[in-house]
Amino acid sequence: MNIVFGPVPSRRLGRSLGINNIPPKHCSYSCLYCQVGKTSQTEIAPRVFFQPEKIVEAVKDRLSRLEPDERVDYLTFVPDGEPTLDRNLATSIKLLRELNINIAVISNASLIWRDDVREALKLADWVSLKIDSVDADCWRRINRPDPALRLQTILPAIQSFADGFDGFLATETMLLEAINTADEQINPLGDYLEQLQPDKAYLAIPTRPTAEAGMAAPDAERLNAIYQTIKARLANVELLTGYEGNAFAASGDPVEDLLAITAVHPMRRDAVQTLLAKSQSDWSIVANLVRKNQLRELQYQGKTYYLRAYRPKK
Repeated sequence: MNIVFGPVPSRRLGRSLGINNIPPKHCSYSCLYCQVGKTSQTEIAPRVFFQPEKIVEAVKDRLSRLEPDERVDYLTFVPDGEPTLDRNLATSIKLLRELNINIAVISNASLIWRDDVREALKLADWVSLKIDSVDADCWRRINRPDPALRLQTILPAIQSFADGFDGFLATETMLLEAINTADEQINPLGDYLEQLQPDKAYLAIPTRPTAEAGMAAPDAERLNAIYQTIKARLANVELLTGYEGNAFAASGDPVEDLLAITAVHPMRRDAVQTLLAKSQSDWSIVANLVRKNQLRELQYQGKTYYLRAYRPKK
């Protein structure tokens, strides 16, 4: 098993060197959409998988073999299981500090009710916590948690962590058509996120083969409506639809800029017109992208929006 992989490009983290501190498939969840596959036996008791010194040695070795001009923006704990099942996560983060590279942890948040897990996560610079639903029945259906876990314990613990965390907090919600995409699911989720106030809320769709067949994304109209619902409550919301475009820097190419931005944020018609005006381009660019099904034109609450077309795998 390779403990370290990459660096890989990440829209969230720039150039990310991945740390696989959990062997597959040790996890507290067996999510319907997991790209690693089913969890044969869920678990919630943290234990030692690799000694921290071995993890640090593997990271240093990979860094030493990179090209001189190849940068690493984050060391990211993103294993084939749940990273907080590693009892030595805090020690590993502390030892990696000597490398002077930002550290990220991508967690499903299932063990955040544990004091030691919250303290370990507080040592990171960037933490992502999964919140697929705030409804217990829906949560069980999607995440298929270990029987000992309770959502009513996890959600307040996420808030407690957020209140004491000085780093960048992101949340991630996987949207599964006909499971957690209806208004009765999205509105309570939005209310919870509004109270939590993460630095950024990511809305994801399945774009790779899933543990269970038939997992599909909502259609573009519904995805846009969900985005707008959450956006009304939070300043920073982004879509994760499988594209790694940079929505924050102009490339000089209006087509590339438009596709990159709409992969992350649906754009209103007036915003698209402003973007085109900056590059002295006309509306024929948009019409051509819509005709080629690279861009979707959507109606929401009397406004016209544009969203990059996506074809998620089922």
